[in-house]
Amino acid sequence: MKVLVAYMSKTGNTKKVAEAIYHEISQDKELKRIEEATDIGPYDLCFLGFPMRQLGPDKKTKELLQRYCTNGRKVALFVTHAAPEDYEELPQWLERFRQASSGADLVGLFDCQGQMASGVKFVLRISTNKKHRMWAKMDSSRGQPDAARLEKARAFSRIMMLQLGEWGPKVPDEEAVAAP
Repeated sequence: MKVLVAYMSKTGNTKKVAEAIYHEISQDKELKRIEEATDIGPYDLCFLGFPMRQLGPDKKTKELLQRYCTNGRKVALFVTHAAPEDYEELPQWLERFRQASSGADLVGLFDCQGQMASGVKFVLRISTNKKHRMWAKMDSSRGQPDAARLEKARAFSRIMMLQLGEWGPKVPDEEAVAAP
């Protein structure tokens, strides 16, 4: 099995998660920035990572997902965002990523909090929208993704590989072991 881990990251949050996922994979693998992944045809599984923007995937991310998520290709998405993972509106934001990748065989979606970019926080802080100002004030993302979240990303990687029957060393089947 050949695996690609490709990501888009401006602040480094998604890159950290991509690296955590990548290092857990024991199969033939490659780690690339998303713009370097021009041909994903040779890969049996693609982990694709993006930051959340505009409460879901931005226009560029949607275009990339539509380009990569075709013909039932096996894809595992990972998304970073500044919201706590239990934020009540987060599931509907993540659903937009699922919809944008609807041409793929989406085998999993992992999300975790990443540190909010200072420019984004500034814009939210001065916004005329009361909810945006509240988000800036209540921001708890400093230092994220932390070690615990990166461990969850590694566990996601292992689970995806297990689901595809590709985790760890190959174990001979019982009949082969029992044969004289």
